[in-house]
Amino acid sequence: MYHTVMIPEFEQLLKQQSLTILDVRELDEFEAGHIEGAVHLPLSSFPEGVSELKQEQEYYIICHSGSRSQMACSYLGGEGFTTTNVMGGMSAWRGEIVR
Repeated sequence: MYHTVMIPEFEQLLKQQSLTILDVRELDEFEAGHIEGAVHLPLSSFPEGVSELKQEQEYYIICHSGSRSQMACSYLGGEGFTTTNVMGGMSAWRGEIVR
C-alpha cells in the first residue's frame, strides 16, 4: 500500500522537510527537467534498479502525470517500501527544475 499527494501538498511538504524524490520517467524526460536532488530510476529499469534503493527510506515517486509513479508505488509497496505517489507529476509541477 502507498500514500498519494497532489502537487500543492507535495510542494508544501518540500518547504517543510527534506524528501527523497524518485523520478521514474525515462532518461530523455528526466534530462529535459527534473526536481533538484531527485533520484532517477526509470520505471523501465524496474526491478533491476530497485536493489539500489534503501528499504528504510521513504520515497516520494513522481513521473509526468502520475500513472507510472502509481505503478512504481504499487511495485515498491509489494517489496516492503514506504512510498507516496505524487499525482499530477511534472506536468503539474510549477517549481524550479534542473536540466
